Amino acid sequence: MARRRTTEAADDLPHYFVWVRGLEGPEPQKWVEMDYGVGDWKRPLVLAFLALPADERHLSLSMLARRYPPPRVET
Repeated sequence: MARRRTTEAADDLPHYFVWVRGLEGPEPQKWVEMDYGVGDWKRPLVLAFLALPADERHLSLSMLARRYPPPRVET
């Protein structure tokens, strides 16, 4: 198995922590790029996003959700 350089492996990790509008309220996700959430019809689905520092990219969704709580959403 070929070894990857550390910088390449770090580039594969998600760079953004995103809260999206889910069926039962805000749902946390991790995205590699923000291009997905910037389109015309997709923008209302993105409630909040945060560029993750390199030392937080490996954290689980549950840990990030505790660290960065969901935005308040009007129903």
